[in-house]
Amino acid sequence: MLIINAKVREKKGKSFSRKLRMQNKFPAILYGLNKIPIPLILDHNSVFNLQKKIDFYQKTLSLLIAGKEYAVKVKSIQRHPFKLKLLHIDFLYI
Repeated sequence: MLIINAKVREKKGKSFSRKLRMQNKFPAILYGLNKIPIPLILDHNSVFNLQKKIDFYQKTLSLLIAGKEYAVKVKSIQRHPFKLKLLHIDFLYI
């Protein structure tokens, strides 16, 4: 099982997301049916290397947020049109 470390994102908005991307991080969200959505911050390089594996898209991932582990699947990924950059990921609770 692949493990992704994440932090809870306190601020929202376009300007905060741009500042994150300048620091080699990017926003994400964890949501699901009848569950509270959790906005997240992910490290770009670690997730970019993991997403090269086929298991990242097909299997259940382990998301570590503040010491608590969540079983998730990738719902969607937004990428930059011509740079090799991830812009945003949506995760679903399992």
